Amino acid sequence: MKRLSTWRLALRIARRDARRAKGRSALVIAMIALPILAVSAADLTFRTAQLSPAENVTRELGAADARYEIATQGSPVRQNPEGDYVEYDENADDAVWEDDPRSDDEVLAQVQEALPDGASLLSDTTAYVTSSTSTGLTNVELREIDAANPLTEGMLTLLRGEFPGEPGEVAATQAFLDTSGLRVGSEITLGGIDEPYRVTGAYELPSGLDTDQVIALPGAVLPHVQQDNDWGSGTDTFLVDVPEGVVDWPAVLRANELGMTVVSRDVTLNPPPADQVLVADDFGDSSIGAEAMATIVTVVSLIILEICLLAGPAFAVGARRARRQLGLVGANGGDRRQLRAIMLASGVVLGAGAAVVGTVGGILLTLVGRPLLEDFGGTRFGSWDFRLLEVGAIALLAVVTGLLAAVVPAVNAARTDVLESLTGRRGVRRASRALPTIGFIALLGGAAIAILGAMTSSGVNTVAVGSIIAELGVVALTPLLVGVFGRLARRLPLSGRLALRDAARNRGRTAPAVAAIMAATAGAVAVATVAVSDQARQRAEYQPWMPTGTVAISTYSPSEQALLDPARQVIEAEMPTTTRADVYRALAKADCDESVDDCGLVQPRVPEENACPLWGPESENLDAAARRELVTDERCVYPEGNMMGSSGLVVAGPELLDVLGVDDEGARDALARGDVVVFAGRYFDADDRVTIDRYDTYPEEWDEGIGPIAPADDSTTLPGHRVDAESYGIELLISPAAAEAAGLVTVEEGSYYATDRVPTEAEQQAVNGDLEELANRNGVVEAPWTVVEDGFDGDTSMELIILSLAAAILALGAAGIATGLAQADSEADLATLAAVGATPRVRRTLSGLQCGLIAAMGVLLGALSGIIPAIALRLAEHRSDLQGWEQAWNEGWDPGVRPELFIELPWTTFGQLIVVVPVVACLVATLLTRSRITLARRAG
Repeated sequence: MKRLSTWRLALRIARRDARRAKGRSALVIAMIALPILAVSAADLTFRTAQLSPAENVTRELGAADARYEIATQGSPVRQNPEGDYVEYDENADDAVWEDDPRSDDEVLAQVQEALPDGASLLSDTTAYVTSSTSTGLTNVELREIDAANPLTEGMLTLLRGEFPGEPGEVAATQAFLDTSGLRVGSEITLGGIDEPYRVTGAYELPSGLDTDQVIALPGAVLPHVQQDNDWGSGTDTFLVDVPEGVVDWPAVLRANELGMTVVSRDVTLNPPPADQVLVADDFGDSSIGAEAMATIVTVVSLIILEICLLAGPAFAVGARRARRQLGLVGANGGDRRQLRAIMLASGVVLGAGAAVVGTVGGILLTLVGRPLLEDFGGTRFGSWDFRLLEVGAIALLAVVTGLLAAVVPAVNAARTDVLESLTGRRGVRRASRALPTIGFIALLGGAAIAILGAMTSSGVNTVAVGSIIAELGVVALTPLLVGVFGRLARRLPLSGRLALRDAARNRGRTAPAVAAIMAATAGAVAVATVAVSDQARQRAEYQPWMPTGTVAISTYSPSEQALLDPARQVIEAEMPTTTRADVYRALAKADCDESVDDCGLVQPRVPEENACPLWGPESENLDAAARRELVTDERCVYPEGNMMGSSGLVVAGPELLDVLGVDDEGARDALARGDVVVFAGRYFDADDRVTIDRYDTYPEEWDEGIGPIAPADDSTTLPGHRVDAESYGIELLISPAAAEAAGLVTVEEGSYYATDRVPTEAEQQAVNGDLEELANRNGVVEAPWTVVEDGFDGDTSMELIILSLAAAILALGAAGIATGLAQADSEADLATLAAVGATPRVRRTLSGLQCGLIAAMGVLLGALSGIIPAIALRLAEHRSDLQGWEQAWNEGWDPGVRPELFIELPWTTFGQLIVVVPVVACLVATLLTRSRITLARRAG
């Protein structure tokens, strides 16, 4: 009862103090409420976005009872209850993957055989066709369905206009209208059909807001599509409405026996017993694993630690402001337990306030931001799902956080001498040596655990544990490090000297802010170091297929080759090309279409003495050391890059040497003489000559080391000229005249272009649109294919920017909080400065330097401490890659070159955090500080 009375009184005092110090209270509530707001908003967003089974099946089926889809022409199949996994009979040869060769009546009869009497059907057919846009052509999903039918309710959402009601009308998704530049009322062409279609409405798919789709009435488009311009006649499904309203599991099994799969509303909501399911459905457990749960607990713990580091100084300043009140309590018989209760009650009151603000704010934020979140995620949320237990737990987390943040100030307040509290003197207290000692031990031990764990195991859990221990050790060392920084004060001018000495003297409020900045910066630096190191590895391993800026256009079928000249004109008109090198393919037969016929093979011969031992019969007797040496042997290196030519042989003129950047007059002379320019020495025989074999039919048996086993139908041996230069996958180069003289048939395959700069994305899009239009105008299925070598493109720059920005904002906030507390805590000192004649500029400069120095100390320590986990993580990843590489060798595989360790420092992130953040903090604090203060009589 006595303890309850103590807490009742403490809570009353805490509530009164919170109302008196509104600014400080609002600051603490904001610090605690901000992450609570984020967590509560994330929880509500996740729960609301997580559709129930009933909502999912409505988006799939609309108002229908089931969806039937043809799987075979009659052979039985087996499916899981959800209908997304199907097994076919081994001997079935009538599977329907895309195109069903049967007539519509035959397909409809198969479906109706599986349905009860009185069932109604609605066909739903999808296919991909070409569509006109405001700038050219694109590919779009065409869906033929009567969208005005009541069975589609819940599956399609009409935004404006109306669904098509006539054969010449279509509706389009809003995503397609946005990307194509069209609008309701526009006319478009589909699938090469001459007659245009009018867009009558815009709609969306609730679970696919980014889907580019066009709806037409059944039979309005697909029967008229030019077969060379579509991607298949369509996938047929049927929405079914049965009189009883239930398609149960026996009905699904009956449909399976007739070669159909079924997605049933009743089966989805009421799954059958496991012993009635004919196929295994073991796709893994979707629940949160132990490792994920450990990660969540760690992240939440670090967030709480960060809040405590930021809010703790505010409670400390509050305790200092209330020291006379606490002294009166002590003078009237209050013990240390009661003094601690008063300070802890402040944490409970402010934590409760933060819980209300954070949870209510999170809910309101989700309500306001729901449309943006839906657009970003590409799917509409379900109905609102408030989990009171989870919201209550989040609110309790705010109270616990406030309580933890007040623990240290409460302990210190309880230890304060009553006389010192009543007189206002702070006294002199020697700094504890225990905390720095513990911190130093934790730093060394954590770093050792992280580094040794990375060097002895490939898992990241040990690295994470060691890194967190080391980070906590640096946090414990922060007061000592702040004192070390304070010794540099005598080297600074007046304002800087005052700011640094004030920070060192009041470590109780400075050290937590520095530690909070350090923790955030360390995390950002660690992630940035890992990211840029991985990017350096990717850059080193990147294999360009041609020099940077090179443009290639290639063809395969005769219909594409007929468009090659106009396609070249398009590229030369739209892109900054300089040199063009036409490339030919060597064939064994004339007038042969490789896309449909066996045109034989033209194959350079590898002499038996140059066969790679890794692919020969003796390879099984090679040990791992021998394999590792052979992987870099010229006989076993098969370059990558070139996309044109036949088996490493390219037929082209000397212009290709210019595109490749090969400056070798001997190579030009060799081409002029009809010799072969050789980039891969394994094709040389003992006389430095190259043999080219011709096979009238494609060989069936191959020796992986030297090529086809059967003898060639014809062979040609030519002198070779060796060139030691980067060939980008081209192994042999021969001129068109030499190929013709050797009896080879050549056909134009494409061209390589050198450019004076890398073509822009807009130029590439313009070329692709013109080529698609060219192909469509000439009735060709595919346009000549173009590609641009634009060099290595890392994909982590945006992530690093966001991460650095988040760390910078937290650093600025923590530095600002510490500066505001410093000003509130040192009003008497500032009044003394004003009384002795200090100018307002000195006050503003002092405030700016206080903020800037705190930020500088935090980001500098964070940058240094963040490198430890980054190096450990890179070592762990490298060890994992190395183990995989060695295991592949031991199992007889060729994994390539030995993985290298890449560790690169994120200098851009360092510059943003170490230089920009302190400067910005200093300037902002200087500008926001009042120039003048009101002098007051000093107490005592």
